[in-house]
Amino acid sequence: MPAYVTAEADTSELPKVVVDGPPKSSINPLGSPVKRSRIGDLPMRVIYRILAAVTVVVVGAVAAVAGLVYSGSSDQPGEEASGPIAAPSAAMPSPGFGSPASSSSASPAPSSSASASVSASPAPSPTVSAARTPERSAAVVVALSDPRVPGMPPGKRLARLPGKEHKTKLRLQDAKSGVSLARLAKPWKTYGAPPFSTKQVLPKVKGGATRAMVVSCPVPIKVQESPEETALLAARWTLNHHPKGSTIAWAASQATKDGWLLAYRVKYKIKAKSRFSMAAVAVTEVPGAKPAMVFVTIPDTQRAYWRDINTAVTSIRLK
Repeated sequence: MPAYVTAEADTSELPKVVVDGPPKSSINPLGSPVKRSRIGDLPMRVIYRILAAVTVVVVGAVAAVAGLVYSGSSDQPGEEASGPIAAPSAAMPSPGFGSPASSSSASPAPSSSASASVSASPAPSPTVSAARTPERSAAVVVALSDPRVPGMPPGKRLARLPGKEHKTKLRLQDAKSGVSLARLAKPWKTYGAPPFSTKQVLPKVKGGATRAMVVSCPVPIKVQESPEETALLAARWTLNHHPKGSTIAWAASQATKDGWLLAYRVKYKIKAKSRFSMAAVAVTEVPGAKPAMVFVTIPDTQRAYWRDINTAVTSIRLK
């Protein structure tokens, strides 16, 4: 019987055959290629144009919305555009129940300028009012409210006062005030001037509380716009050199060549007895300096020298 020998043949693994199909991304079911959109492939000028167009559209939309919101209140039926509210005229009757509602809504709303002019018309102009009634300074108002000062003095010339006239040829120079005045004859004599610039006095009367004197100095008060008001404040200030509780009674008020003159009686009490002094204040304008003041006061116990008041105030001269 024949013997069969099984031979093992050399075998090797067969390679796998793989058939590559077409790329899925490049072929669609219909067989046409797909185009991919890449922004990075676009030119920069195209991107800028797209952004500019989008910006214009957004800005236009915002402006349209804002316009609708702004005009919405005036577009609503029965409402008026906002603006200043003027007070209703007293002559305009208020609509009653019989008034047609459509007449008020159909009338146009008044403009803001017209409303402002109507509401402001009743108020007077402050400039015109101030021109008609000029206000005095605070210092003059205080002086006139002082119970010791009886208001502004009425215009009246200084009369010749009683007493003997004492002629004099000598003069006193007040360099500080810029004026000169008569140096009165005896029994007048110069005396220590401070707080004044010059000072003349009569011998003091025994038992008298006041002393006759003629003094000069720059006005010791604030200068006012008119010499009359400056003289008023100066006259009030001279009460400091009279007994406590003194009051003024006006005797004269007149303009002088370079200023103003006030004459007055100063009433007071000495040991419960009523007494008074005759006094005067002359304010003289001095170029480039404060006005000069000449103040004279002589008590009733020395009334024989009252005429020297006339002499003193009429002798004032600019240096």
